[in-house]
Amino acid sequence: MRVLIIGVGTRGDVAPYTGLGARLREAGHEVAIAAHDPYAELVTDAGLEYLPLPGDPLTALTGRFSISAFREYSEQLMDGLTQIAEQEADLLLLGMAGAQGYHVAEARGVPSMGVHLQPIDPTGEFPPVMSLFRRSLGRWGNRRAARLAFEVPAAGPMLAGMSAKMRARLGLPPMTPRALYQHRESTRWPVFHGVSPLVLPRPADWRPGLEIAGYWWPLRPRGWQPDPVLRDFLTAGPTPVFVGFGSLAGARAEQYTDLAVQALRRAGLRGVLQTGLRGRLSDDVLAVGDVPHDWLFPRMAAVVHACGSGTTGAGVRAGVPAVAVPVMNDQPFWASRLATLGVAPAAIPFRRLTPARLAAALTTAVTDPAYRQRAQALSVQISAEDGAAPVVEAVNRLRVTRGPGRRTG
Repeated sequence: MRVLIIGVGTRGDVAPYTGLGARLREAGHEVAIAAHDPYAELVTDAGLEYLPLPGDPLTALTGRFSISAFREYSEQLMDGLTQIAEQEADLLLLGMAGAQGYHVAEARGVPSMGVHLQPIDPTGEFPPVMSLFRRSLGRWGNRRAARLAFEVPAAGPMLAGMSAKMRARLGLPPMTPRALYQHRESTRWPVFHGVSPLVLPRPADWRPGLEIAGYWWPLRPRGWQPDPVLRDFLTAGPTPVFVGFGSLAGARAEQYTDLAVQALRRAGLRGVLQTGLRGRLSDDVLAVGDVPHDWLFPRMAAVVHACGSGTTGAGVRAGVPAVAVPVMNDQPFWASRLATLGVAPAAIPFRRLTPARLAAALTTAVTDPAYRQRAQALSVQISAEDGAAPVVEAVNRLRVTRGPGRRTG
């Protein structure tokens, strides 16, 4: 079959699909990933076909929010997804942010499945992970709030209007967000979640078709080798800690770097920083660019990160303590899971982050052996999982029932 993965979002939203796509390719399928241009190399380095999506979500994340900028990005995205409908495909796999691809699949008359990195379907066990709610609203309240997020999206009329335009352009009849949600529920639309059930047990009140599959590990770039400067730094003294703030870091690199350096100095620790700058900042601090987390994290004494889903997975796989500094969206949810699992002290919301608070949390994570012991035990179990297998099995079953797809290229 020819499988098209819609990977809308930033680096952390695209990278897990390279690992999933590689496994599907090994099973005999053709795989293409649609993503924004800054992440094209992630796809091509994995040996997968890249399809461009216009726009860059980083502009909305790292700048001051404006309705006009959001509208422009959303319209570019809708145009790109509409063009995707012209691509040959036997199956669409949709990330959470690429949910509008559901209309594309309908227009092409091909099946689709969700491949989500966040648990957004209604449950009474926790509040909606992409909302402003941080405390439980009770079982009924949690479910109701999550369902409303489906039926009345946060962007409200703007997104509904763009979705209507997209359906009209694809020759489809109108469908409200509520009707779309009800259709997904009634057909038990399958959704696989790329997270370990040890980190997020499957909610007991989820409907059939919603599964916690396990993590999808990004592939290292072909031929990648660590920079000799980084290798020398790692062996030149005590084990350092990692500090990175994900896609947010590029906007205020100097500010975040200065905060991290002050915290490391207070804690008396060496550090590898991924904050937007590069180079040797002092004898004890090295700033790096992109380094595969599966190589770097196991060599750290602790990892400080904003708790995107993929980075959270890389941290628990590495078996090292974490210090969570969540910024937005699903990050506070994953930060709370790390604390509940006992592999991280209490999270520090990014807006409250100071050198003193970060230094104190790092000291706790590094000096209390219980954090490392729990992290190592969790790592052993997670490393034995195969999160891609359930998705590959589902796609293979679909191939059997539908027959082989048309091969192209």
